[in-house]
Amino acid sequence: MSLQEQFQQIIEFRRSNRKFDPNVPVPAEVIERSLQRAILSPNSSNMQLWSFHWIHSASEKQKVATLCLGQSAARTAQELVVFVTRPDQWRARQNWHLSQVRKEINGEPTKAQKMMLQYYGKVMPLLYAADPLRVIAALRLTISFVGGLFKPFYRAGGASAVSVVTHKSCALAAQTFMLSVAAEGFHSCPLEGFDAKRLKSYLKLPYRAQINMVVAVGLGTEPGIWGERIRVPYEEVVEKI
Repeated sequence: MSLQEQFQQIIEFRRSNRKFDPNVPVPAEVIERSLQRAILSPNSSNMQLWSFHWIHSASEKQKVATLCLGQSAARTAQELVVFVTRPDQWRARQNWHLSQVRKEINGEPTKAQKMMLQYYGKVMPLLYAADPLRVIAALRLTISFVGGLFKPFYRAGGASAVSVVTHKSCALAAQTFMLSVAAEGFHSCPLEGFDAKRLKSYLKLPYRAQINMVVAVGLGTEPGIWGERIRVPYEEVVEKI
């Protein structure tokens, strides 16, 4: 079977299943492999501003299921993983990148190494630094406005723009995780119905962190599939230019 055929099979197998078999555990190595694969997901500037919280023990799963409003997918899940955006960790990620570049430097930095040092040393603080007085945010907007007058330009914004970027990256990781779970022969269900404030408190997350989604995992059941998978026609959502 070709890679294309295997991937098509995984895509078709992956369904949002809302009721899992309580008698079939998910091996720990399935979750571990899937989280390792999630870490390989594409993300903005490779900053990896995410964290994945694996809820494994029965008592903790019960607590999180309650915070997920008692949904069947959460109550019957063998494992739960909470995907979280971490813009608060930008400085640590910046320093990690700079250290990786510096380890490779032997003598005079190459042009590429200088660009990387400049990018992570100067650009990342401009994009991610917390700014209570909104001075940096105003600077971002000014640079974007002036730069955009003359050519296509990246339109940086304030905290809301940073939030959008980190949520995009985290959602890509969650999708990789769910496809990996499907490739392992198990099912998943991404949940948006949860008390974000209480779940954030339960996980002891800092102020700037946000819950992206909760993913329930287990062996799906027939009642857990709520009907045929239907989609808006291809022609309505795809525009070829």
